[in-house]
Amino acid sequence: MAWVRRNLLTFVAMVTLFILLLPNVVVALFSFNKPNGRYNYQWVRFSTDAWANPCGTPGICDSLGLSLRIGITASVVATILGTMVAFALGRFRFRGRATTNLLIFMPMATPEVVMGSSLLTLFVMMGLSTGALAILIAHIMFCVSFVVVAVKARVASLDPRLEEAAADLGATPVATFMKVTLPLVAPGIAAGALLAFSLSFDDYIITNFNASPSSVTFPMYVWGAAQRGTPVQINVVGTVMFVLSVGIVLSAQLISRRRARKA
Repeated sequence: MAWVRRNLLTFVAMVTLFILLLPNVVVALFSFNKPNGRYNYQWVRFSTDAWANPCGTPGICDSLGLSLRIGITASVVATILGTMVAFALGRFRFRGRATTNLLIFMPMATPEVVMGSSLLTLFVMMGLSTGALAILIAHIMFCVSFVVVAVKARVASLDPRLEEAAADLGATPVATFMKVTLPLVAPGIAAGALLAFSLSFDDYIITNFNASPSSVTFPMYVWGAAQRGTPVQINVVGTVMFVLSVGIVLSAQLISRRRARKA
């Protein structure tokens, strides 16, 4: 019983991790399937045809490219804006600060259906037609909140004495920010950027409200394909994105450990 009590938490964590990763394993497994019909729901036989020709299904690579372009652009812009807002909220006291904090959290708490329809109404009133530009603006607007939360938590944990020490040693405000503050906040900024990209790339509801027939993102393509058949190439793309995400996280962990050892 003593051994069970010592290892119970580890066992529960491993079971939870297995349950969370099981769908990804199934997606990767069925990317090597060769279905007889249009639906890739039953294992038939092993094949690498989908990996050899990931763009074999019409429109899949176009939708993937659009999602990647929108996701990267939205994450970069949202990270820049969100980082500046996080520093303003975390470092300064100004009139309307509490209201600003409330407004930052509202997009996170608002249902996506409500936000998507509201953004569509706003764009129509502004005379902006639906399409890639409208999707990009919508993604930036809801990604900023998540970046602010991630970066603000990091800013709040900074020790102000480090910046004061840099100033006492003769560093200018710009040098202090670039060599002291920014490296300390960088993990929060990176986390916010990755979160913004994943949310933008994965979004369907808000995108569907603001998309046009010529701007079909990858989630919209998957939803449409599921109505008439699920090509194996969808599993290939999902597997590649999952492997890339895990690789980025593992690389960041290895870099952090090496820096900690050197320190």
